[in-house]
This record gives sequence, structure tokens and C-alpha cells, in this order.
Amino acid sequence: MSVLERLRKRSGLLVAIVGLALLAFVLTGLFERGSSVFGGSERAVGTIAGKSIDYNAFNAKVQDALENQKKNSQKSTLTAEETDQTIQQIWNQTINEEVMNKEYEKVGIAISDEELYDLMVDHPHSALVRNLSDQQGKVSQMFADPQTGQVSPQKIREFTKKMTDDQESQWSKLEEYIKQVRIVEKYNNIIKKGLYTPTAFAKREYIAQNTNASIKYVIKNYKTVVDSTIKVSDGDLDKYYKAHQNEFKQEASRKIEYVAFDILPTQDDFDDAKKALQKVAEEFKTKKAIEDSAFVIGESESRSFDMTFHTKGTLSPMIDTTMFNSEVGTVVGPYLENGSYKISKLEATKTSADSAHVRHILIAYKGAAQAPPTCTRTKEQAKKMADSLMNILKNKKGDFKDYVMKFSDDLGGKNAQADPKNPKKFVMGKDGDYGWVNPKSQFVEPFKNAGLDGKKGDFVVAEAQFGYHLIEVLDTKGKMPKVQVSTIDSKVNPSNKTMQGVFVKASEFAGKNTTNDLFQKAVIDQKLNKRIADNIKENDKTISGIESPRALVRWVYENKKGTVSEPQEYGDKFVVASITEVREKGIAPLEQVKDDVTSKVIKEKKAEQFADEFTTAMAGGATIDAIAAKMKLQVEQAPSVNFATTTIPGSSNEPTLTGTIAAMKAKTLSKPLTGKEGVIVAYVDTKTDAPAQKDYKAQQTQQVQQIASRVDYEVYDALKKNANVEEHLVRFY
Repeated sequence: MSVLERLRKRSGLLVAIVGLALLAFVLTGLFERGSSVFGGSERAVGTIAGKSIDYNAFNAKVQDALENQKKNSQKSTLTAEETDQTIQQIWNQTINEEVMNKEYEKVGIAISDEELYDLMVDHPHSALVRNLSDQQGKVSQMFADPQTGQVSPQKIREFTKKMTDDQESQWSKLEEYIKQVRIVEKYNNIIKKGLYTPTAFAKREYIAQNTNASIKYVIKNYKTVVDSTIKVSDGDLDKYYKAHQNEFKQEASRKIEYVAFDILPTQDDFDDAKKALQKVAEEFKTKKAIEDSAFVIGESESRSFDMTFHTKGTLSPMIDTTMFNSEVGTVVGPYLENGSYKISKLEATKTSADSAHVRHILIAYKGAAQAPPTCTRTKEQAKKMADSLMNILKNKKGDFKDYVMKFSDDLGGKNAQADPKNPKKFVMGKDGDYGWVNPKSQFVEPFKNAGLDGKKGDFVVAEAQFGYHLIEVLDTKGKMPKVQVSTIDSKVNPSNKTMQGVFVKASEFAGKNTTNDLFQKAVIDQKLNKRIADNIKENDKTISGIESPRALVRWVYENKKGTVSEPQEYGDKFVVASITEVREKGIAPLEQVKDDVTSKVIKEKKAEQFADEFTTAMAGGATIDAIAAKMKLQVEQAPSVNFATTTIPGSSNEPTLTGTIAAMKAKTLSKPLTGKEGVIVAYVDTKTDAPAQKDYKAQQTQQVQQIASRVDYEVYDALKKNANVEEHLVRFY
């Protein structure tokens, strides 16, 4: 029994929710996929805070969630994306239960029945409002205040008197969701309220960011010396690696190299597809116009019949000229276009205006695009109203402008105002007048066509996504032909014979090259296009160039470095892959990061060499200009540098330089500084102290706000990291 059920026995209030899809019990944006490594039981989908999450128990929740989603969406099956999303939501819910809920219990956060009732009814929580709204943010009519469009507590109370058992069950689940949202808000607010920046910290940052120095400096860029000239020994690499191991922390990942054998239709496949469609074309020629729509939908792969009348130049170049110079009933094709054979038939022709001057009244209905929040009329009511107004205007019983102001739902037109300085100047939309339209005008097609297909004085009702347009054609210019063309399309797909041939080729390659060395040699010998996929995580769902690669990711994590796969089918290709690198979570071994370590050691040696050169040039108290001359370098200037400066001319972000300058006095020269781009010597020419300030409350508030803005996501990330969450969903789904 829900808290609502218990409370309503005391209050006499009934609440319910109808037709709402239940959001997953997880906060949007808080939970992100964690890193993955092998470990634990083979039947575990992961581990959280040392607890193994059993597959059977987890899968029972998944299956229940999937069935609920099918029921709510009224689908018999779900897409792979929908299924995967649901599985991930259940995993996030599990993390929430094992990590966050225990933390909330430890702190003592709870939601009383009275508080939850207030969140659900008296003062609806924003998360509840989202559940009662559509994707555009419009509140469902059954819960909306007719004046404001906002959720009405009274509407909720009134409607809930009709709650069924099924609706009560849905509401209970929604209560749990809102309860969880509010608990998280309370927890995060506790942390935010506990944040504090000492006055000394605020003062120090204020001074650092507002004390400016004008400097001259000389930089010798590492790029001025070629890497190959720097000698690096194994001892150098080992020494650097041991001293900087934290730089080489990594998550578990894999690297593969693979070749793809594309499954493409052969010439025989194209010939067979063309022959098959030629037979369809002969039958198409015999069909009467009244039979064409059903025939096209039945025979066409796209299952559609085009009712549009096209102007010249808007059809496919393959048929455009022919259709405008043929008789109705002409059949063209088969012709090949974008990998499909097509047959097109000229269904009808007509003549329209080149341009038309139109004005309109828009009659919207509930659910139409951009319909006003207060619009409650049905589609049928809107059509009836538009027809009625058209009859009145046709019989000249009313003034169009007056009806625009009284009935039109086109707010842009109703609110358009004349230019006070030039009252006769045309204003788009004023009094419903949208001026001259042509086929290229930026209006919806039904609106344009109603004007172009009409004649001066016509009144037409046209349906579009915004509602029903009551259009008056004020004038027309010119004439242009239009044609209606129906098309049957048939994509040329590889035959079973073709697919078998590609599979045999891929199998032969995999069978002969069972080691990475053989794989690499064969790629070179056969001049194949080798592709690389690096940094593959265990729960990755995408690999560039491979469709739905979860099976490949699973295979990669089930095998060792150097293993070559059997051919695996992914979309329109067979893939043979070789595992070329296996990286486990932790400190990467030197062999895996040798190139990176070598690069860092070379940079370090260059820095030592450059620092020695600068030290020699600085001997005897040389000036910055003299140092530059001896080093054959340019003196650079930066007029305003402080602790918050991110870049200076001639270099990238150099925190060592800006940090050193902050501590230097005017008219002093720095020692050689090892920067990111090179070694630098700086001279502080002048220094302007930060303006004196007695009160640093503004800085304290700003710093606290900056930290508080990160609480909502960083607290969860910290707790999750501390729980050492490991996810292995790819092994099972």
C-alpha cells in the first residue's frame, strides 16, 4: 500500500496517475558508466563495495523492467537500444541501492509520509511535474490549471478519485522515485551547507588574481632540438618510470587491429534485382490509376506512395525531364539510383501559379505543433470551425481582418504591429497577411500549395502540423506545371551466394593467420586495409566502423593478447580481429608506456640542457636582453600577467611561469624555469599590487558557490569510486 493510500484514509483525498511511463529509479545525469575489469564470480554482473552482484537476481529485475516497459509503451518487442538502456538503468539503480541508499541511512535522511504527500499533491515536485508533462514540457490537460497551464493540485485531487488498482500501483512507483529524488536533494544540500572558505583563502586568491606584473621573458622551445639527437638509455627510462608511476595509472582497456571483408552486392546481384523489377514494371504499366497506390505500397521497399505534386527540378535527375515531357501513365525504369533500382510512373499533372499572395487564419487543436497551452479543441472541432469560417467569408458576411484577431491561433500574425513611421509598409503576418509565397518560400508545404494551386478570390482550408489554415488567395502570378509521380524502389542486396563467398574468403584469411605475426604479415602481403580500434573498455557499446559490436567487445575481453578471431558478422561486413594490446587496471607496465616515457625523458633531458645554457648566459648579472642575445632568442613581452593567467604570448598554459611571477618582486630575474613548451627565463619589469580591500565576503561566497556547483555530481562520483564499482554487463547482455 502506498503512502498516498494511508494518508487518504485520513484526508479523504484520492490521487492517481493515468498513462504515464515510469521513469527508471535513477537520477538523470548522476550515474555514469564505471570502468570495467575482470574479477569475481563468472555469474556476477559486477561488484559494488566488495559485494558481488549475482546475475540471476539482477536479471530478474531486468526482465521485470523490460516487461513493464513493453506494457507502458504498448510494444510487443523493444529495440536493442531500448533494451540496453533499461539494463543500464537497472545497473544504476543497483549502484544507488548499494552505495547511495546506505550513505543516506548512515546520515539519517528520511522522507515522512506527510512530506511525501506534500511533494506529490499539495506542492508538486519538479520531478513529478516532468512526469505529468509531454516531451515539449506541456502539462497533461487532466492535471493542468486551465488558466496557467501549470500542474493543479486541485486537478490531481479531483482526478485521483477515479484511480484504479493499476493506477495506484503506478503511482506508488512514482512516489518511490520522487522520494529518492528528494532524499538526494537533502543529502547534497547538507554537503553544500557545510562548505566554507576561510577568509585567509579568499584573501590569498583575491591578491593572486588581482596583482598584475608586466614581464619580459625568453623561451627556448623544446622543438628547436630534434628528438633523435637526445640519447636515452634503458636506465634513464627505468629511473623516470619508477619516479613518476602515478602518471601511468590506467583503466582496463584493449586494442585491436582488424580487417573487414565487406558484404557488397555483385554484378550478378544487380542483374537479378533489375530483372525482377522489370517484371514489376510491366505489371505497373497495366494498372489503372485507382490501383496504383496499393500496388506501389505493396511492391516498394519504402512502403510509401507520394501524393506530392512536384515542380520542375525537384524530382530525381534520372526522371525529372522525362516526367515533364510525357503523358500521364508513362512508366520509367528500372533505373539505378543510390544502390536501389526504381520504377517511376507519372500519375497526374496540373498547372499552378508561380507565386500567390495569401493571408490566413490558423485554427489549432490540442496536440498540434506550437498550439497555445489554453487550446482544448479537438482536431474534429478545429476542422468544423475552419469550414464554418470559410463559408462565412465566402459569402462575404464578415471581415477577414476581424476574424484573424478574434479566431486565429497564429500569435505571430495577431501580434504583428504596423511601423508607426510608415503605416503603409508591409509587415509580415499582420492581419494574417503573409505576402507573396512561391515554391521556395519557407512555409509548410500544405500552406504554400493551397495558395499556389488556387486562383484569385479562392478560400481554402489546408491541414498542416500547426492545425487547419483557412487561406484566402488574394492574387496570383504566372503559371508552372506540376507532376505527381509514384515510385517503386528495391534496394540491391547481396544474395546468399554472395554472402557465402565473402564468408569463405574471410574464413580462409582467419584460418591461415592464427597469430598476430601471421595476421600482420598477411595484411601487408595482401595489401588489405587494416583498421585500428584502441582504448576499448569492457562496457563500450560502440567501435567506430563496426555495427553493434558488443559481441566483439565481449570476445576481446575473453581472450589474450595475440589472439586472432574467427570471422564475425557485423552489419554489412565480416570482421577478423587481432588483439594487439591488453591493458589492465592499475599502473601500466613500462613496456606498455615505453614510448610515452621515452618522450618525457627526452623532454626532461632537453630541459636540463637548456637550463644549463641559460645559466651560462645569465653569468655576471646579465640583463634579459643580453641573455636573449647570447642564446640567439627573441625577447617576448606580456604586459599583464597574474596568477590566473592561462597563456602568455609564444607559449601554451605555463603554470610554472605564472606561479613563479606571482612570488617575484619588480626588477628581478627568475632562474631558468622548466615549462610545458620549453625552458623560460622571466624578468618582472613592474608589479601592480591588488587594490586594498577590507572585506572578502564576496570572494568567499563566490568560491563556495563554485564548489557547490560541483556537489551534485562529484559527491556521487567520489562515493562510487570509493565503492570500487566494477561492471561486467557485457558478459551477459
